[in-house]
Amino acid sequence: MEYRQLGASGLRVPALSFGTGTFGGTGPLFGAWGTSDTADARRLIDICLDAGVTLFDTADVYSDGASEKVLGQAIRGRRDDVLISTKTGLPMGDGPQDWGSSRARLLRAVDASLGRLGTDHIDLLQLHAFDASTPTEELMDTLGRLIAAGKVRYAGVSNYPGWQLMKAQGLATAKGWPRLVAHQVYYSLIGRAYEADLMPLGLDQGVGALVWSPLGWGRLTGKIGRGRPLPEGSRLHATEQFAPPVETEFLYRVIDALESVAVETGRSVPQIAINWLLRRPTVASVIIGARNEEQLRQNLGAVGWSLTAEQVALLDAASDVLPPYPHTPYRQQEGFARLAPAAI
Repeated sequence: MEYRQLGASGLRVPALSFGTGTFGGTGPLFGAWGTSDTADARRLIDICLDAGVTLFDTADVYSDGASEKVLGQAIRGRRDDVLISTKTGLPMGDGPQDWGSSRARLLRAVDASLGRLGTDHIDLLQLHAFDASTPTEELMDTLGRLIAAGKVRYAGVSNYPGWQLMKAQGLATAKGWPRLVAHQVYYSLIGRAYEADLMPLGLDQGVGALVWSPLGWGRLTGKIGRGRPLPEGSRLHATEQFAPPVETEFLYRVIDALESVAVETGRSVPQIAINWLLRRPTVASVIIGARNEEQLRQNLGAVGWSLTAEQVALLDAASDVLPPYPHTPYRQQEGFARLAPAAI
């Protein structure tokens, strides 16, 4: 397994990490993802560790804390062999302190996560969403205190707007607080909006990307294609209300390109989609998920080989979309194009 630096930090993470949203799954979203109990989770973690996947991502909101509990039980006795990433900030109840990233909420949430995980520290704590009601100064000061106390090693965010992430980095620099080193983002061949603002920001500010849903909410599993509608048993039937919309012809165009590369390489559609992401600037780790051993081993096959330049160009062209204003001029006019980062 290849290991990469997480942003501008000293933390080395595997190119593939494992998302534990399937652990202890309950409710319409997480129950559809998977329902792995402790024994199932332990077996999946065994396979991950054998393959060099040492980073496991969870969140307090995943099945109301059940994911953290199952993960903690499954890694018991081998805490030093793994990195734990968890997230907080989304609602965990109806009370005024049960959501957001205020000092009171963060301190309580971290202690609660530590208890469920059965550990004394979180390797990477990420804010699950931007909380406009909490001053950035309060947020960054609190994260700094958690790091100083040894409860958190590194801090990052997830699903954040670029301006707010930049504001947090600027305050951290000015005040001498720890800077954010990670941004967990949705990024896939059918969802490339990350590239417009957040990727250049990550390059400039040393913020590494942890990619969630690399298969576009199950649309790039190879089960869907022209003349192949969504199978009856697909979990996308249960989770589509949460997924970003994708225009049908665009989806098929991307799948056509993936299937063409699959024929050339002998690799599966999901493996190609993940491998493409691993070549992108700022991407430190792609988070894979699996409900069973077969799915996990299939996804682990995304590393250890490389797409050719021609194959990458084919996938780039098929998945290309015009970025939103104010990025559009960079793509439409030759003069503006000189100002755009060449790596992107």
